[in-house]
Amino acid sequence: MYPNDSLENWHQGQGLWADVPAEDWNSWKWQLKNRLTKLEHLEKYMKLTADERAGCLFAKDKLALAITPYFFNLIDRNDPNCPVRRQVIPRAGEMHTAPEEMLDPVGEENTKPVDGIVHRYPDRVLFLVTDRCASYCRYCTRSRLVSNAQDYNFHPEFESGLEYIRSHPEIRDVLLSGGDPLLLSDRKLDHLLGELRKIPHVEFIRIGSRIPVFLPQRITPELCEIFKKHGPIWMSIHVNHPNECTHTLRNACEQLTYAGVPIGNQSVLLRNVNDDAEVMKSLIHRLLMMRVRPYYLYQCDLITGSAHLRADPRKGIEIIRSLRGHTTGYSIPQFVIDAPGGGGKIPINPDYIKEVTDEAIVMRNFSGDEYRYPLTSDANIPNDVNAPELETILM
Repeated sequence: MYPNDSLENWHQGQGLWADVPAEDWNSWKWQLKNRLTKLEHLEKYMKLTADERAGCLFAKDKLALAITPYFFNLIDRNDPNCPVRRQVIPRAGEMHTAPEEMLDPVGEENTKPVDGIVHRYPDRVLFLVTDRCASYCRYCTRSRLVSNAQDYNFHPEFESGLEYIRSHPEIRDVLLSGGDPLLLSDRKLDHLLGELRKIPHVEFIRIGSRIPVFLPQRITPELCEIFKKHGPIWMSIHVNHPNECTHTLRNACEQLTYAGVPIGNQSVLLRNVNDDAEVMKSLIHRLLMMRVRPYYLYQCDLITGSAHLRADPRKGIEIIRSLRGHTTGYSIPQFVIDAPGGGGKIPINPDYIKEVTDEAIVMRNFSGDEYRYPLTSDANIPNDVNAPELETILM
């Protein structure tokens, strides 16, 4: 195991902020107010590498620096290769754009009928409701938009998005994202979810959020009551490494599930963070312990300045192969690439099918053994048993 996954080894406590009153520490507004957002904030607590220092100085032009005190405690300040540190502290690699990288790597701008709505798939839309996050992932697909460091000037207008959804009866599924929707006030979330629930053709409401991971204090009883009121609300959170699984996050996930919110996890495959089979196995085991179903493992999108964080996609295939048959089926995520330019999510699987003939599907299992599943010809299928025959059989 990597490391021992038993609960007593999970992070807990206030760490560097042990002297802060618990009432403040457990307040999501205190956490936001006291985020580390400047080079000098980081250097107060740790020695940065030259690479990190250069990245922090550039962040104001690429994607803002912000780390909640809670999440900063999970960083190993003595290890520049700490997998949590690599995700949130900028590096000089963000200054360099590789030839294959794009500002809009998954083609959202080409499928925006109105501001804040991305309508790529026939029956569902992405509803971008804010450009802010509690902390900023350095590989963010929407770094052109999030934090407004690049002067994107996104100003979400809920009503235009709601009106678009109301006027398109083919939309049955709405995913709220941004930025992070859970940074909205309870009042705004209550209003937004209530308006969506009034739309007869909207069957499925989802929220994509890393707030439970960066800011678990936001999961309050009041917020959970809003989810109960408008439920079922489904949520996808974003955990990349087992060290992010803490007692506080576990408690937040329990509150959400008790409020009737099913939770899935979406990880991004990142170089020297989770591109290792044992690390991924530890992560997915911990997720299940938190009542979270591993859902997607994403190949990192081709966002500008991300080459230093992108892992080889062949490593993702290898990881899935290493999990299948060697751990709980519930825990194995689907490895996908969000096709560059707007092609949508494409599953990338190990090759378990050797061949398909008229007679059988020939397959290999997780250990490489070969099996045949026969294909039955329609001519060999018996006719339905008629009523008198059925009565005779049953007597």
